[in-house]
Amino acid sequence: MRPIALASLLCLAGCHKNAGPAVPVYQAVAAERRDIVVSARANGTIQPDTLVEVKSQASGEVLEIRVETGMVVKRGDLMVRIDPRFPRNNVEQARASLEVALARLQNAQSQQDRADELYQTQSITQTELESAHLDYATAKAGVVTAQVALQNAEITLDQTDVRAPITGTVIEMDVERGQVISSPTSNVGEGTVLMRMADLNRVQVSTLVDETDIGKVQPGLQATVEVDAYPNRPFEGTVLKIEPQATVQQNVTMFPVRVSIRNREGLLKPGMNSEVEIHVGRRDGVLAIPNGALRTPRDVNSAAQVLGLSDAQVRAQLAAADQTRDTGVKLREVADQPAPHTLTLPNGREIPLPAGVSEAAVEAAMRKRFSGQELTATEAALLQQVFRGRGSGGGRLGGEGPGGARRPQQDTRFGGEYVVFVLRGGQPVATRIRTGLTDLDYAEVTSGLTERDSVLVLPSTSLIQSQQEFKQRVQRMTGGGIPGMQSRPSGSGARPQPSSPPRN
Repeated sequence: MRPIALASLLCLAGCHKNAGPAVPVYQAVAAERRDIVVSARANGTIQPDTLVEVKSQASGEVLEIRVETGMVVKRGDLMVRIDPRFPRNNVEQARASLEVALARLQNAQSQQDRADELYQTQSITQTELESAHLDYATAKAGVVTAQVALQNAEITLDQTDVRAPITGTVIEMDVERGQVISSPTSNVGEGTVLMRMADLNRVQVSTLVDETDIGKVQPGLQATVEVDAYPNRPFEGTVLKIEPQATVQQNVTMFPVRVSIRNREGLLKPGMNSEVEIHVGRRDGVLAIPNGALRTPRDVNSAAQVLGLSDAQVRAQLAAADQTRDTGVKLREVADQPAPHTLTLPNGREIPLPAGVSEAAVEAAMRKRFSGQELTATEAALLQQVFRGRGSGGGRLGGEGPGGARRPQQDTRFGGEYVVFVLRGGQPVATRIRTGLTDLDYAEVTSGLTERDSVLVLPSTSLIQSQQEFKQRVQRMTGGGIPGMQSRPSGSGARPQPSSPPRN
């Protein structure tokens, strides 16, 4: 088995050695204009935008239910009636307690007045006077307590007629007629939930987006939602919120994203499964190249070796490209600067005016100053700025435009800087480019290439490395010789024969 395997390997090496000229491992693709659309897809569930649990502060038997699931009710409509007898009795009792408290307050007021008079004549002690004042304060507090108890009892009585807290749809009924319910205010528990209502004019989709795509998603992006009930009717939505806490499912980190959808026709129901497509970005008619042509700094050297370029050549080509790019940027920025406005003085001297300052305004301020009139604060600041030479009327290099306005910054959520190999004069040349929006196949080129350029698409780095390692392994085996084997010169047609052991 071993001689056969070695012979096969050597045969493969011999075929490789005797092969004709190497076929280029790259493909030249011209940069062209195309549309790039990037979206993030995920599955989600329809949920109501506003969900309310309806409870009552009154305890008792449910006498009447006037709504059912699916009904749309307006805010304030009567939905459930509860037995009012116990709440009404509590109101009468609270009123009686308030009358007693008022009587005690009146009595305490009289006792306090009498104690004040007796203390003036030294008929009672200081302690007795303070006790009378304390009784009055206690009686006054008792009146407040009785008034609050009466108000709460009246609210509870009013809650026996349960009315809709919002305008919405009844999506769930939790009680039946004849059932005895408890109040959340008078019981230890949270009280009985009568029903659940939701405003279905606007719904939400709660979905999970992979962490590799979450950096491109932000509130306000448009989204398209599709449900199985209406396969040919997409619904338009907007990204409402991205939750800060991640969720891990099957070792995949994802972030919850909520998408808001208008549902005025009421077609979307809570619980429907949906597929969400978030429109991350779209570029129409932009210069684009295949993603396979992009090289990061880590795999530039391996790609250069495949193309027959040395590290020194690649560094020189990139340095030349950087110098050309920097010079072009500076020339464009200087060309974008508007010609400065100047003011000609009587002596013939020309003074540049700041951006936004007119010659008429400066001349008017100067005439006012020469005539001896007092300048306003604005006019004084204007002349000071002009004659001190502040501002040249042009844009500034380094990110500012005319008037000091900041130049728009590139959206760092998309693309980055890469190295591509361009075919120029029949030879591969390394150059740096900046990309923008990128989909699975193509990347937008924002700088570094033109439509006249053709980029080289190479195999993946792992494939290149595996091919190089195999080639080196075969060369080591054929060049260094294999123990126990002898090879004749190529072309003799003889097969390698095992060497005979030396004779004693």
